[in-house]
Amino acid sequence: MQSRVKEAVVLALAILGLGAFIYMAMIGVKDRERMVQVRGLAEREVPADYVIWPIVFQEMGNDLSMLYKTLQEKSEVLQEFLLDNGIAKEEISVSSPDIIDTDGEIYSERKSPYRYKATYVVTVATSQVDVARGIMEKQGQLLNQGIAFVDNDYRYRKIFSFNGLNSIKPAMIEEATRDARAAGEKFAKDSESKLGKIKTATQGFFSISDRDENTPYIKKVRVVTNVEYYLED
Repeated sequence: MQSRVKEAVVLALAILGLGAFIYMAMIGVKDRERMVQVRGLAEREVPADYVIWPIVFQEMGNDLSMLYKTLQEKSEVLQEFLLDNGIAKEEISVSSPDIIDTDGEIYSERKSPYRYKATYVVTVATSQVDVARGIMEKQGQLLNQGIAFVDNDYRYRKIFSFNGLNSIKPAMIEEATRDARAAGEKFAKDSESKLGKIKTATQGFFSISDRDENTPYIKKVRVVTNVEYYLED
């Protein structure tokens, strides 16, 4: 009987000891799991390094063959102007003219004096962004040669882009990580702790947007990193 009591006491003490051990282990794990989540931001403004520029002009007439001839002549004048101002021949592409027979426009309220309306598009696609922008400022010179451009058609808008992201990615990720660590250190200081090692880190997506609507040739590159640090006493 006494031996059984002793065995029960030993078993109870063992269970209590195991419970205390588990409790202390849980406390230790909890202390080690004190963390802070912060974000780091990096932003840069960069010049666009590529532009697609559709140059659109229209002609109207009643004689279709004469209309085609006029389009061809003005297209040659425009292409010569581009070449003279620094655009390479391989950077110029010409589309077929889009001809509309206005007699078939049944929904038009006003009758046009011309039967045919032709839209002609010459597209410049170049990495010479500054050269292209310089030519854009000279478009008025072509008005004297009877070439009037269409600028209000959303289908033919200039597209400035930045393709050099890989060259600035490493530096921007490093900058965003430093920004995240500074935020983490500030939080740790305010909470009377020390910033420990990184538990997890996630790189956000890079975004490229126009700096503003008036300067589409200047891009804003942005990246946000999410970092989780351990906190130490």
